[in-house]
Amino acid sequence: MQVILIAGPTASGKSALALALAEKLGGVIVNADSMQVYRDLRVITARPTPDQEALRPHVLYGHVDAAVRYSVGAWSAAAGAVLAAAARDVRPAIVVGGTGLYFESLTKGLAAVPPISEDIRAAVRARLVAEGPVALHAELARADPATAQRLMPGDRSRIARALEVVLATGRSLSDWHRDGMPPAVDASRAIKVFLTPKRAELQRRIETRFAAMLAAGALDEVRSLAARGLDSALPAMKAHGVPWLIRHLAGEISLAEAALGGVRDTWRYTKRQDTWFRNRMPGWCWIEP
Repeated sequence: MQVILIAGPTASGKSALALALAEKLGGVIVNADSMQVYRDLRVITARPTPDQEALRPHVLYGHVDAAVRYSVGAWSAAAGAVLAAAARDVRPAIVVGGTGLYFESLTKGLAAVPPISEDIRAAVRARLVAEGPVALHAELARADPATAQRLMPGDRSRIARALEVVLATGRSLSDWHRDGMPPAVDASRAIKVFLTPKRAELQRRIETRFAAMLAAGALDEVRSLAARGLDSALPAMKAHGVPWLIRHLAGEISLAEAALGGVRDTWRYTKRQDTWFRNRMPGWCWIEP
């Protein structure tokens, strides 16, 4: 079975390339975007439209409720099952998205960490707010020096995650990684492409796409999501544009200000995506769309 991995920054044209390849090769498209998994976020995450999804099989899109804190482990297990099914059917699998940890888990394996209790998770998150990431990074350096050495002191989410694991299991994340799940994809045999538009062109695409999402009903989608009263710390509630549009709906800012904030956050995120893949995923083919 041929596996094609397509990554790149937001708005770089990944989904269009994946669909073109799937139609040409008769393949299945597998989502590797951590926000496109949520069924509540079709428009604001620029998920493939129903018409596009009807052209070729699309899996792991919109299958998770926004109230769920979906994990890399859950995605990795689901993606592994999809790839195994594609292998049995002898058809190409095209994995597409911008979430680096998803691709890393697929090609390098994943720590088999047991679920973390909500009490421990909430306590660490509260400390993160009260004490700041630098203090928690210092604590992590004492409990799990190997993991702490890999993380920047300002990397809030990963520091919190690593500390949660130590507190909940008594073992370091480094230990869990050694005993984790094997990779589902042999990276040496997969085609690995990272789309890298010129920065000015990417900025234009991000602005155009956000305007198109608003025109397609993103505000109504976010209004429905906000009406559910979910915890603002849930991943779905932090999707690019969602917090800004919620503030607009609350009367705090204008729609133009919300759009500007959403575009700015997306632009900053693309810089982090670029850096992450360069540092963590060597051996990929970097091409302009």
